[in-house]
Amino acid sequence: MSAVLTLSRLCAYHVYVNTHDLPELHSETLGAGVVKRATTLADGRDLIYYDDPGTALGAERAVDARTLDPRPDTATMRLDVLTGDWITVAANRQNRVMMPGVHADPLAPQTPDNPSEVPSRYDVAVFENRSPAFGPALAAAVGTAPEASNPPRGLDDLAALGLGRTRTSVGRCEVVCFSPEPAGSFGTQTVTRARTVIEAWADRTAAISQLPGIEQIFPFENRGEAIGVTLPHPHGQIYAYPYVTPRTARVLESIDRTAPDLFQRILESEQASERVVFQGEHWTAFVPFAARWPLEVHLMPHRHVPDFAETTEAERDELAPLYLRLLRGVDALYDSPTPYIAAWHQAPVHVGRDTVRLHLQLTSPRRAADKLKFLAGSEAAMWAWAAEVPPELGAARLRDAIERASHDQNDAGASA
Repeated sequence: MSAVLTLSRLCAYHVYVNTHDLPELHSETLGAGVVKRATTLADGRDLIYYDDPGTALGAERAVDARTLDPRPDTATMRLDVLTGDWITVAANRQNRVMMPGVHADPLAPQTPDNPSEVPSRYDVAVFENRSPAFGPALAAAVGTAPEASNPPRGLDDLAALGLGRTRTSVGRCEVVCFSPEPAGSFGTQTVTRARTVIEAWADRTAAISQLPGIEQIFPFENRGEAIGVTLPHPHGQIYAYPYVTPRTARVLESIDRTAPDLFQRILESEQASERVVFQGEHWTAFVPFAARWPLEVHLMPHRHVPDFAETTEAERDELAPLYLRLLRGVDALYDSPTPYIAAWHQAPVHVGRDTVRLHLQLTSPRRAADKLKFLAGSEAAMWAWAAEVPPELGAARLRDAIERASHDQNDAGASA
């Protein structure tokens, strides 16, 4: 599932340059020399530019002068009383762009022929999704976000079971554009650009954590049509939930049943195994002991850190080339772009901060060059997994692919 966007080809289009009587552009210098420039879109949604260090872009940005419909009402959540899961019912998500041509790319910089979502040329751009699963309403009004009429009343309220329970799906959904180019992925970016995106993830995590009613923040990238991606533009998303997600709730239960340093124990166990893919000064990549998917690899920091906002400059600096190395190896496995979900798991905002560690879980359904794993009866219906690829074999294959990708890149650099 990719970014959910609705665009009208009939919307009015003009370009203006920021002046004192138009939406203000707030600038701030972040880590690694990244410059943040925050403004708003025509309907009041937040838009933030993150400029690479040494960017060729100027300080000014064009203003979004489209005539847009009002933002949709915030969706509603319904409780599945059998599992305790909250299910968002967001009918506005039916209106999504499906693989548009380059001329209609909604994530490209605007042109007279393409009234897209981003008014100016950019390096990295982040904006609120126009048709979100969560938000725009929050537990209390902030800026242009209204107060929800029936928001969750804390984690205890969400944990209570009962028939017919509903709450407003407060929260936030943002689109993260990695590049203005029409096609690609995180793995096709430069080290400098990757570092800018990591800085954006950290900045957005810190900012969204302060919004009322937010319980967990999830940066991720969906890549490939086999995953359900509907836009080829290189981008990811950030979801901010009004609850602790079911996956993380299970992790918290396991920590309660074992030890508060469970993540450190896992890391040390994996580092001593043959499942390590590579290890840096601050990060280790490994195929987990009980991997579910035919291609699954985790990337974990060596010290406890709950989310991107708490990482150090050194950790972010090393992550940029290491993450690119991993993604390019994933693509080299079958000599073609690999479909995947790159899921950055972060600790919840208000619980588990001292025990749940930031880490990547990258998974792909590709089990051979021309075969995909589909979740059938046992796995989809009963959550009872059966893995076809032994994790040790998966790690060996990925190590070889990363070596090939690095060798090919070095050869390309030498001949350039």
